[in-house]
This record gives sequence, C-alpha cells and structure tokens, in this order.
Amino acid sequence: MTPNETTAAMVERICHGAKAAAGPLSHAGTASKNAALQAMARGLRAGAEFLKKENAKDMEAGTSSGLSAAMLDRLLLTDTRIGQMAEGIEEVSALPDPVGGIERMERRPNGLLVGRMRIPLGVIAIIYESRPNVTADAAALCVKSGNAVILRGGSEAIHSNVAVAGVLREALTTAGLPGNAVSLIPKTDRAAIDEMLTKEEYIDLVIPRGGEGLIRSVVEKSRIPVIKHYKGVCHAYVDENADIPLAVRVCVNAKAQRPGVCNALETMLVHQAIAPTFLPKAAEALVNEGVELRGCPETVRLVPKAVPAADADWGTEFLDRILAVRVVPSMDAALEHIRKHGSLHTEAILTRDHGRAMRFLREVDSSLVLVNASTRFNDGHQLGLGAEIGISTSKIHAFGPMGLAELTTTKFVAFGDGQVRQ
Repeated sequence: MTPNETTAAMVERICHGAKAAAGPLSHAGTASKNAALQAMARGLRAGAEFLKKENAKDMEAGTSSGLSAAMLDRLLLTDTRIGQMAEGIEEVSALPDPVGGIERMERRPNGLLVGRMRIPLGVIAIIYESRPNVTADAAALCVKSGNAVILRGGSEAIHSNVAVAGVLREALTTAGLPGNAVSLIPKTDRAAIDEMLTKEEYIDLVIPRGGEGLIRSVVEKSRIPVIKHYKGVCHAYVDENADIPLAVRVCVNAKAQRPGVCNALETMLVHQAIAPTFLPKAAEALVNEGVELRGCPETVRLVPKAVPAADADWGTEFLDRILAVRVVPSMDAALEHIRKHGSLHTEAILTRDHGRAMRFLREVDSSLVLVNASTRFNDGHQLGLGAEIGISTSKIHAFGPMGLAELTTTKFVAFGDGQVRQ
C-alpha cells in the first residue's frame, strides 16, 4: 500500500489483481501447481529467520496489549511451526487435483454424451483470526484447486501474515504462476473488510473463519456468497439400547479430548430407560476429566455433582469443559431437542439398534451425523479429504468440511457427432 493510497483504492487494486491472476491459475496444469506449492514450502523454510523476526513484532504487540497466554501461543512462530506449515503445503501438493475431472458421464437417447467437468470457483476471499499458519494453509488449498485467494487476517498477526504471504507470492512468481494468485489485505481495520465485501465483480466466494460475531458481521454486509459456520452446538444421543462402556468412552472423548473446538460435544441427551445406569458412570468419567455437568432436574437427581442447567445452556457452544445433560423420554424427544437447539454441525447416536441408528441418520439434518463414534471426527483430515479450509453449516454450495473438491464447482460438457436439436 502506497502512502497516499486510500483503503478503497487499495482493495480495488488487490481485487483486480486477484481476478487477473485467477484466469492463468485456473488453466495451470497439475504439475505446474504442484511445482509452485513445492516452491512455496521451500520458501517458508528458507525464510524462517525473516518470518520469526516479523512474528516477534506481533508477539511484542500482543504481550503489550494483554493477549492471553493461549492466544499468544496460537500466534507464535517457531522453527518447528514454520516447518509444519511447509509440510502442510507439501501434503496439499500430494493430494489429487480435482480440476478438469469429468464426472457422471451419461449417453442421451440422441447419442450426445453429457458429463460435468470440475472447475475452480475463481477468486476466494478468506477472513480469519489469530493463527499465521492459516495464511499458508489457505493459500495452498486455493492454489491447488486453481483459485486465486485474497487473505485478510487479524490485527494481532499482521506482521506475520504479511511476511508469510510475501514469501508465498515470491515463490509463485519464481515457479511461473502469477504472484497475485495469493494476495493479502495489509490493513486491519474493518473498513477494508467492508470494502472487500462489496467487490462482487471480482470475488466469487467469501469464507470467514473466526468467532460467531465476525461471521455474522460478514454475512450481514456481504454482496458475495458466504460460507457460514456460526457455531458448533454438537449433540450426542445415548439411546436406550446403547452399549454403556462404548457410550461412556465416546462421550468423554467428544467432550474432553479438546473442548475448545467446534466439533466438541456440548449437549448429551440420554434416554430415560438407560439414564439410571449410564449417567452415574458417564458422570464419574467426565468429572474425572474436569468437566462441569449442567443438567435437567432428572440429571441432577441421578448425578449429585451436576448443577441445574439454565434455559440458555441448551443451544450454547461452551468451548470449555462444560457439558449440558438432559434426560429425554424418547428418541422423538431427542430429535426434537436437536432440531430446536442444534447448529447443523455434528450429532451422534449411541445405540446397538440398527433401525434406530438409520432413522437418526435420515432425520438429523447436520453436516456430519455419526453412529457410535465421537463428534470430534468432523474434520477434513479425519474424513479423508486430506486437508480442509473450514467447515460449512450452510448447504450451498458445500455442507461439512471443505477440501479441494469443495473449492471447485462443475460445468456441463457434452460430446457429440453432429447432433442438432429438433
């Protein structure tokens, strides 16, 4: 950004450059994109000292402004973390390229062969917070899927993000692809985001990654389609036919393995027929993991260590070692609770009854529905995508973790031998 350039002019310039880069990148072959990704990984390793120096500015500013120890840890770049960023890019390079693949070929009665070819979306804007590694991860996924990307990170990581993006842009240019395929907004005020969200002539999709407040603000202001993921209010329903040791193990993992993430369990629903046997055992295991239980009256009666739940606890994403627990009279009641309080993220049923499991899969409307497994599996790596750019809880144009395929769309293609329409 030049000294006299306005925020509006800067955003216009960056968006225009990304749009111009999207064309050549979309036509680049797999070998060219993989070579660029390998160059990006080498650039990060070679630039480690520079990256740590710029990161130190953010760490100093964060310490002065009172960022928490956890936030500072997320912000910190070390040789190990820079190496992990480079390895992440190399892993993306090794993934299959979705672009150009033709799917669902079908011969029409007139002999026309019709299929769908997978193509990039174009220009993707990603708005995110805190972690500098997102800059590298998002850039790699977009380059591999043939999309130009405009990145806008949080103010706490501005020096780190500018440095990482600069290294990646230089590597792209060295590898023969346009450097503007990876761009970063170097201003951290909301005016730059607001301006970017009006650029529908340049940007095809916006992906916000962060807290619910950020995402709702982006959705309200954007003229461009937005991939939404407001929060993860994840449920586990322990059916009357559950295997109790299995259900205890799964629920403890879902809540306590990493409680501060969007796929952690927030509410446990327990059928009344199994509650007297299951709840005391589950409560003991959860309390041993430091989990506070907030329960309905029947839960509090069965588990003296539980505290009464408030109405607001149903539907709350605690992101902490807190679990809401409700005893329900039937599977219908559990399904109704999920419909009312869920966030379309992740739900699980614990049962040995195949018919009830299949009913739960059919009727629960979330991006991942599991049978006898932890909600923590709603993750691109765990579900076989190799990598993800985020989780969508909207149904257009993706639902669930978004990997390379979800960063593309399809166009119809047809092969004929002279057919004309009658």
